[in-house]
Amino acid sequence: MTATKIVPSPTSAETGRAKRTERVTQGRSLRGPELKKHAINTVGAIAVVAVLAGLWEGYKALGQAVDDVVPGTKIRFPVATDDLSMPHLSTILHSLIEPARRGDSMSLAAYLIGETTVTLREAFYGLVAGSVLGLLLAVVFLNVVPLSKGLMPWLVASQTVPLVAIAPMIVIWGGKAGAPPWIAVTGIAAYLAFFPVTINTLRGLKSPQKVHLELMHSVGAKRRQVLWWLRIPAALPFMFAGLRLAATASVVGAIVGELSAGTGRGIGRSILTFAYYYSNGPEKLYAAVLVSAVAGIVFVQLLGLIERFALRHRHA
Repeated sequence: MTATKIVPSPTSAETGRAKRTERVTQGRSLRGPELKKHAINTVGAIAVVAVLAGLWEGYKALGQAVDDVVPGTKIRFPVATDDLSMPHLSTILHSLIEPARRGDSMSLAAYLIGETTVTLREAFYGLVAGSVLGLLLAVVFLNVVPLSKGLMPWLVASQTVPLVAIAPMIVIWGGKAGAPPWIAVTGIAAYLAFFPVTINTLRGLKSPQKVHLELMHSVGAKRRQVLWWLRIPAALPFMFAGLRLAATASVVGAIVGELSAGTGRGIGRSILTFAYYYSNGPEKLYAAVLVSAVAGIVFVQLLGLIERFALRHRHA
């Protein structure tokens, strides 16, 4: 008679350790490609900045060498390369550590960062307001199709109107209502932010496959349950794509709004002030534009971190 060997079944503790080991192994296997991807993206971003800087300085050096005229012709360069029109990048960067005003110990960089925080706060308020409005419109358009077909063309048309024409109207309406200027700036930022959120969220809410919807209906799920359990989770990647676009638009809207609202602070007002005194210090205007661009990039990247955290288990 052949003896049968009995293998003991693993205990719950051993099973837990095995699962933890498997998760750690999977995490390590995924961490390498992710780090490599981040390194490639970082190197690519640095390379782009280096290329743009090289083009700037190369164009300036060429223009200075030929006196802004194409050799052998009478065609002039589209942009003059004198120091008033195109300061050296070193001059722009050096101006950031110089005093913002005569007799003031505060550096230009500290001054611009302080003004930028005001603008980013207004942009954040506008992003939140525009996102809430966009989400509500997307849900309404999903459930009321005739309203979607009737209003969608008008929403598209609203985004084709130049912002410089809309901003003064919002500022005047806010002033008549007795609201402070930053409310008008926030409204302008929200005006630009709601549209991409509406379009992308509506697309995401419609993304679930028919078989998934039929499954929800087969178990007796109501429309509200289908929305919360199926449509919104499926729409999250689309929503964040719209939020990234809205974040960029909200910063632009806040800067343009500051130009129209007459607010005392903000990077938009700083740009307008340095443009007014451009001949006395052109590098300050370029420094303000540079800081505002970096601030917009940081604002969008912070939203990207939130997206990465919210969708960290999305692959599962």
